[in-house]
Amino acid sequence: MMETRTREEIVRACGYLVTRGWVANHDGNASAKSSPQRYLCTPGATHKSVIRAQDLLVTDAAGKQLSGRGKTFSEYALHLAVYRSRKDVRAVIHAHPPFATALGASGRELVTFLPEAVVSLGAKVPLVPLAAPGAAAVKALEPFLAGHDAVLIAGNGVFAWGDDIEQALLRLELVEHLATIATQAQVWGGPQPLPQEMVAALLEARKKAFPSKG
Repeated sequence: MMETRTREEIVRACGYLVTRGWVANHDGNASAKSSPQRYLCTPGATHKSVIRAQDLLVTDAAGKQLSGRGKTFSEYALHLAVYRSRKDVRAVIHAHPPFATALGASGRELVTFLPEAVVSLGAKVPLVPLAAPGAAAVKALEPFLAGHDAVLIAGNGVFAWGDDIEQALLRLELVEHLATIATQAQVWGGPQPLPQEMVAALLEARKKAFPSKG
């Protein structure tokens, strides 16, 4: 029953990514932990608008495919790296929302200039350097996993994670919302940073809201 619901949540998230214009062609992917040794993920080389619950693949914690047609997507190693490092995480989503992707492609991280965003995402959404797919990309990502719930990857959009698919999707959505505002604010010189004492208090609130962070 739980896995059935998780499958449905992944499919809904994929549909939302398509509706918002955050994926194109075969862009984007999603995964969720069904049990300690059982993971669900979207199949590679598939448009997110056509994915059904029965199309999802099942792998073990090492990425070995246990069931499902097709192959795992090329960035699945990054998802597994998140799960290994963050035992509190049960879902990961990757997409290319335009404003956040443009920010990362420009070599910039995203400072969280709205108070509620500091609680949800931390003081910033860091920029992970672009690296070749595989072990190099995993090595580039790993230093940014502790304490962060979303990252920009230079030239490769946004990765976000959380307790479940909904939380991961909400965090990805918030990153794009912030990036959109930050881009539009450039007309007036860019968003003003929050006072450091306010950021410190908000980060304390974040620790209380998400005590398993680490």
